Amino acid sequence: MGLEGRAVIVTGGTRGLGLATARRLCAAGCDVHLTYAHDDAAADAALRSLDGLKGTARAHRGDITDPATLPGLLDTVVRRHGRLDVFVHNAATFHPMRTLDADPAGVRADLATALDPLLGGAPLIAEAMAGGPGRIVAVSSTGARAVVPRYVSLGIAKAALESLVRYLAAELAGRGVAVNAVAASKLDKAGGPPVDPEVVERLVARVPAGRLTRPEDVADAVALLCTDEAAWIHGQVLTVDGGTALAA
Repeated sequence: MGLEGRAVIVTGGTRGLGLATARRLCAAGCDVHLTYAHDDAAADAALRSLDGLKGTARAHRGDITDPATLPGLLDTVVRRHGRLDVFVHNAATFHPMRTLDADPAGVRADLATALDPLLGGAPLIAEAMAGGPGRIVAVSSTGARAVVPRYVSLGIAKAALESLVRYLAAELAGRGVAVNAVAASKLDKAGGPPVDPEVVERLVARVPAGRLTRPEDVADAVALLCTDEAAWIHGQVLTVDGGTALAA
């Protein structure tokens, strides 16, 4: 994919969709730095799972919503690699709730995780990417545009994130930094909590491609946006859903 040797940060990169993205980019030859908040065991397991791939992987513990975390991480990456090439904002929190019973504190927490790393960190990220092309990719959700039961908090957060992507894209395009988002539909999380087979069957029936979206599908889309060929794509939200949104 032409990504060999590129320095990458993936927030929330030690599990789930973040880890799938880290694996895809590491397999493409990138030097990937993963952030995580507090689970050291998961971080160790993530690094073991990436061992032997074409690129390299390192984990950094720190709350990405803390304003003090990102500057230190960027300094580490720039000192090691000379610059930052790709920033993937995947970290998210989720407080399930109904709209009419919404917990404002939970909504604010999900908004902070979605927005603060990019909103506060964009000037530093752009500076770290100076002197060459850069890519910022935010991981969103189809729940930003469609109503999902008990998803209001994260739905609002992801909708705000997609708006921020457009504003950042407009301001950073002139610096050679392309900012885009990838919106994932309901994920097939193998090994996660058990799901009612009937519910899964109903969900799959709505997908023209015939199965639920996998983390690897989303990771492939993120990687595509990081390539040189994607340089003229700015401020877009790429939906990865197997065609689910096509159905009336």
